[in-house]
Amino acid sequence: MNPSDQSDPDPWGIQQDWLDADEQAQHSSDATVARLREVIGEPPADLEERAPVVTRPGRSTGLRTTVACEDGSTRELDDVVPDDFPLGYHRTAEGRRLIVSPGRCHLPQEQAWGWTVQLYGARSRRSWGIGDLADLRTLREWTESLGGGFLLVNPLHAVAPTVPQESSPYLPATRRFRNPVYLAVEDVPGVEDADLERHDAELAALRAADRVERDASWTLKRAVLRAVFERTGAASDPAFVSWRSGAGDALQGWATWCALADEHGPDRLRWPAEVRTEDAPGVASYAAAHADEVAFHAWLQWLLDRQLRDATGSTTVLQDLPIGVSGSGADAWAWDDVLATGVTVGAPPDLLNSVGQDWGSPPFVPWRLRMAEYEPFIESIRGTIAGAGGLRIDHVMGLFRLWWIPAESGATDGAYVRYPADDLLDIVALESHRAGAVVVGEDLGTVEPGVREALAERGILAYKVLWFEDEPPAEWPAGALAAVTTHDLPTVAGLWTGSDVDDQLAASDMAEADVRKGRLDLLERLRRDGLAEDAPVEDAVAEAYRQLGTAPSLLLSVALEDAVAEERRPNVPGTTERDNWRIPLGVPLEELPDHPAVGRLLSALRADSGSTLPRPGRP
Repeated sequence: MNPSDQSDPDPWGIQQDWLDADEQAQHSSDATVARLREVIGEPPADLEERAPVVTRPGRSTGLRTTVACEDGSTRELDDVVPDDFPLGYHRTAEGRRLIVSPGRCHLPQEQAWGWTVQLYGARSRRSWGIGDLADLRTLREWTESLGGGFLLVNPLHAVAPTVPQESSPYLPATRRFRNPVYLAVEDVPGVEDADLERHDAELAALRAADRVERDASWTLKRAVLRAVFERTGAASDPAFVSWRSGAGDALQGWATWCALADEHGPDRLRWPAEVRTEDAPGVASYAAAHADEVAFHAWLQWLLDRQLRDATGSTTVLQDLPIGVSGSGADAWAWDDVLATGVTVGAPPDLLNSVGQDWGSPPFVPWRLRMAEYEPFIESIRGTIAGAGGLRIDHVMGLFRLWWIPAESGATDGAYVRYPADDLLDIVALESHRAGAVVVGEDLGTVEPGVREALAERGILAYKVLWFEDEPPAEWPAGALAAVTTHDLPTVAGLWTGSDVDDQLAASDMAEADVRKGRLDLLERLRRDGLAEDAPVEDAVAEAYRQLGTAPSLLLSVALEDAVAEERRPNVPGTTERDNWRIPLGVPLEELPDHPAVGRLLSALRADSGSTLPRPGRP
């Protein structure tokens, strides 16, 4: 791609001319640009004097000042940041935030393979109709016994505590806190005194359901958890009280939002004006008057923190960071003045979707994010990494620019808006360094020049997918997570049998010719080394992972759906009538260790590899 074929952004950060995924020049309409300029507005004249300075040791800052460092020390800064200057979030004497980053993310030293898991669908016979954190612990222990080095899970972020539950993990109410639907109720302190047997019929129905029934599962879990909370006096448990105090204002805000959602519904935009935003005048008095309800929702987060840390142990579990949040949710409630109004983000037409995508999340206004000292972004990164040791950034190109779609417009009628990518990437590097967390950037779709180079320079792993790559895996870079497919793309079995084509056509408005051509393109990659057209599905799966095993990439990701030859992908983008994000794994967790397809897949992964990948074995 030629950078000269793309226009520079205007003073609002809007890039009107751009190249699509086929490297064809495109031009956003004047009407779209005019609307986005209204939404973005004008920053204060002194923005550049007030915005944070994000830098690294050895770099010039233009500042000559005294700095109050995060660790309590005081340092003098004379333009260039000394090599021994503390990393972290500091404050100059003038009140300006100074963020000092190492500029590089943490990286593991050896190649490893691991499972990609849709946790909600990874059900055991004991879980309550939805995969939970005890199931994650089981998967982690099994992975360790096989010689695997990591797990990659779907976003575990919280949605509104009401029903119906939002099914998409990529449209959460918050990116800072986790969804209590993933709690393993039997592991909650005090539940041993609960009469769980009276729920046997409900549990049997949940376990027998052919899809994940989030509403029923959460309704039952919440009732039992609330009873335990009240019976045990959990609000005054010293361990919880201490943890809650350390979690600070962010947790209090989240828990208050949940209590408000219980009373007024999940859409904060429909709430009374006195509580519609976190800084509204009635919020503090509401929290005081509903202290028990607020404490309950905070307690759920304490349980989640404990169970997640137990589930992950010392194994890297990459948490997935969605590109945004619901405009009616808790993060939007907290940062209403930082988000754009009347706009959502998505993607123009590309290899993934020929009609474009609208993901439904409002974007941060870039200059407002700077005025907020990047705090919304920092808290989202930190909250997602916490307790797990890894991070996958969905649509990492959004740190550089985002496709903004005005309300009442289609996904094709948007324009790109640019972000302060250097600052955001250095913040990611700082949080990765502190947490010892590996970071993967999902760089699929329309990727502009320079993005992949900037990610590599900071140690952020690329995302290489067999279905997307013309080059064979043996030629892929070492600095990558390598995979056969993703949650938005066909499973090997679905592709090979052709059932994924039928699924897409039944659930979307995509042109049949485009869908069928797309399948043929993917089959070419799968058959590049001579796989027979009439080969059984098991051979196709083995071939896909034999190819993947030749990749020198640092992380090799194995989809659990492929391990059991599941034909249905977790999600078909742009559809609403399909059971997206509700499809359970076709095999209960208890049967995975003895499933013959699992061993065959892992043997294929290792077969032609010159790497140090361990050979699979029995637990």
